Amino acid sequence: MYVRTIYLTGDPARVDRTVERIKDDAVGLLTEQDGYRGASIFVDRTVGTILLGSWWETREAEQASLTAMKGWREDVLGAFGGTATVDVWEAAVARRGDPVEGGAFRLVRLEFEPGSGADRLAASFEATAVKGLEALDGFIGGALLVDRDKGTGSVGVIFRDRAALDASRGPQALLRAKAAEAAGVRVRSIEEFDVALLHRP
Repeated sequence: MYVRTIYLTGDPARVDRTVERIKDDAVGLLTEQDGYRGASIFVDRTVGTILLGSWWETREAEQASLTAMKGWREDVLGAFGGTATVDVWEAAVARRGDPVEGGAFRLVRLEFEPGSGADRLAASFEATAVKGLEALDGFIGGALLVDRDKGTGSVGVIFRDRAALDASRGPQALLRAKAAEAAGVRVRSIEEFDVALLHRP
């Protein structure tokens, strides 16, 4: 499976209005596209960031939908008054949980050796991190996304609520350190968001 992410930055005062517009328009548009397998919206209302993710059965389906939704993306960006960065990832490992109200999301960005480093990372993540994440109180789902050519990736984990996310910081830090050492990856950043939408077709 493939995942397209759109990272929006803009006016914090416009976050909720922009999210509602995305919910009203995007889900219907995405559902109409061949190969669509789900979508998510994560927000940081303090900083003014919105992370959109859409899941696709094939790379071809992802590319076709990107072209079909170009005008919509430009309209949303104009309303939010900011910037947009679009990336496409391979879902190397995924434990997709059920939609949850009031959830929270942690995103860890990684760098690894381009090419074969992605396979080493995926194998290490399965062996050293997945069971530990699943054991955390409030764990809902998570995924490892990679760009093999660029040597970049991310681990995203969804928790039941903010309290569970807060409580997981220490335990996940230990898992992250162990997994990063085993896979030979570099952790570049960590961000936390509120879950605004989890949609499954």
